[in-house]
Amino acid sequence: MKNILKSAAHILFKLLALPIYCLFWLLSLIGSADGLFSSFVQFFSLFPGMFGVYLRAAFYRYTMTYCDNDVVIGFGTLFSQQDTEIYSGTYIGPQCNIGKSKINRNCLIGSGVHILSGKGQHNFDDIDIPLKDQGGKFEKVTIGEDSWLGNGSIIMASVGKKCVVAAGSVVVNEVPDYAIVAGNPAKVIKSRKV
Repeated sequence: MKNILKSAAHILFKLLALPIYCLFWLLSLIGSADGLFSSFVQFFSLFPGMFGVYLRAAFYRYTMTYCDNDVVIGFGTLFSQQDTEIYSGTYIGPQCNIGKSKINRNCLIGSGVHILSGKGQHNFDDIDIPLKDQGGKFEKVTIGEDSWLGNGSIIMASVGKKCVVAAGSVVVNEVPDYAIVAGNPAKVIKSRKV
């Protein structure tokens, strides 16, 4: 019975999100889709409780590269890129800021986690050109299945499967499967596969 009610709720919220998605689609024909996406994300991030969880998942199913029904995306969480994938069983805590990424199944993302679109988003080599004008390169960061990113961690490189990133860690290099990492910059302190 619980699964039937959840399925009905997902359908209801997809219908609620459909008119807003149609508005998004029309506006994206005349402007930057990612810029517009960020604005709509800010709006959807403000709905509290389970109502917000279901409404966000419904809208992101329409607008992201992939978003499963079975995800929880907390209050105040922002996404900056449509090219984001979130797979089933994933929990994303409140107040996160997530760039271009692929978050695999059954991940736990703590509160206030920042997943950047790689570590090359900003060039800064030419001192005669303002930083804002030097451009950069966006990379898709992957979080492996069944990984846990602790509160306040900053992720700039891919994290393998079944990893633990300690709270407050700054990941600047790829993390191998089964690793437990901590620190700034994050270093492997232990393997979960013993």
